[in-house]
Amino acid sequence: MLIQPRPDPSPSAHDRVYRGLRSRIMHGQIAPGQALTLRGIGAEYGVSMTPAREAVRRLVAEGALQLSSSGRVSTPDLSNERIEELASLRSLIEVELASRALPRAHMALIDRLQTINVAVAERVAQHDSAGYIRTNLEFHRTLYLRAQAPAMLAMAETVWLQLGPTMRKLYGKMRKNEPPKHHLAIIAALKAGDEPGLRLAVRTDVTQGLRMLAS
Repeated sequence: MLIQPRPDPSPSAHDRVYRGLRSRIMHGQIAPGQALTLRGIGAEYGVSMTPAREAVRRLVAEGALQLSSSGRVSTPDLSNERIEELASLRSLIEVELASRALPRAHMALIDRLQTINVAVAERVAQHDSAGYIRTNLEFHRTLYLRAQAPAMLAMAETVWLQLGPTMRKLYGKMRKNEPPKHHLAIIAALKAGDEPGLRLAVRTDVTQGLRMLAS
């Protein structure tokens, strides 16, 4: 009788660490320039050093983490030039996604966006920076899914990932006390089928704050 080898738990452990860290970084739960250690990551997620190391390597490749020549791992503390570059990428990619989504923007989608925007306002009222960033990105992702352009959406998410810690810094600087007003302009343009208005509202929404931070 042959004894079947046990399945290697490392891939699932690596994926769990990767997804957990990726979510925390994207939603601004880790500050810019904050150092991370493999030992600390392993302890937090209850895994060995190997899956922690593999998750970090993957996130470094995506630009979500930085690895110095000395081996120090940290979240990126972006220069003004890099913030400007990523803001421009958001403008190019997300405006195109919104434009492609417009022909498929039925009332159920608009109702969903309005519901999410209420959640955004609640997170702002609670001064919940990570909750605000998460629901704000949910608003955009929900719209862009209607574009049916998965490669383009994946590019947008990579930019969001690189900007996560910076968005936390921006939230603190702006001291937000109201939801993004441009969300209302996005919803109004979707209702009216106004593509130029939609493109302008999305471009302004995704770049205005970032460019203020870089100025």
